[in-house]
Amino acid sequence: MDILKNIMRILMVLFLLAAGYGLRAENLPEWMLPLREAVYEQQLKAEEIEPLYRAAKVAAQEHCSGTALELALSRCEYLMGRVFQYEKRNSEAAEHYAEGMKCAEKAIAAAPSDEAWLMLSDNLSQSCAVRSTGFALSNGLNVEKFAKNALALNSRNATAQYIVAARWVFAPAPFHNYKKGIRMMEAILTEGDMDKDDRFNVYSAIGYGYVQQKKYAEARPWLIKSLEIYPTNKYAAGLLEKK
Repeated sequence: MDILKNIMRILMVLFLLAAGYGLRAENLPEWMLPLREAVYEQQLKAEEIEPLYRAAKVAAQEHCSGTALELALSRCEYLMGRVFQYEKRNSEAAEHYAEGMKCAEKAIAAAPSDEAWLMLSDNLSQSCAVRSTGFALSNGLNVEKFAKNALALNSRNATAQYIVAARWVFAPAPFHNYKKGIRMMEAILTEGDMDKDDRFNVYSAIGYGYVQQKKYAEARPWLIKSLEIYPTNKYAAGLLEKK
């Protein structure tokens, strides 16, 4: 039983690495947009994005307070962590994710919400990706648990829905179920409250599921949809290039 639990923890981390999900941004304030867009567009280096990160933190402190401030700061840390992770600067990414988790935990302690649980899940998922195997084994299963906590408070939270569906799309054989995962992803398009980044994540995940089945004709329209949202995103473009 312990061996099975460890295997499931490893699988959780693997599908999170492949998914590259997160970046919840429902009703994102204007002062956060430049940072989010830079992360998804993948055109700037970390040093070029850092000023956007610092500006977003300053704006958060000016416009928010209490739990809203903690959630905004958690999102800033998560986004900056993803930039360092893209560049394989894992120790720097881990620092941002750790700080993002602290902010999310403060928000949960003060006033539990779907966004607070989701930011904790987002930061923890990528912490598992950039930290030690031991950390991933100890914490991997909590990622989906926290996402389900978010859904218990808001069943239309699209990013939380995505996390639950992602395990079926991104888990390695024999634990994946592409058809089930794709159906769940398609359901998010009608059942979830989606923002720009949510649509990108869902479209690219469906495309990935079809690519893995070598159904390239079915994958193509979904990947094209994702690139219509973020034309310079290297992940989606790379999937589209596969034949």
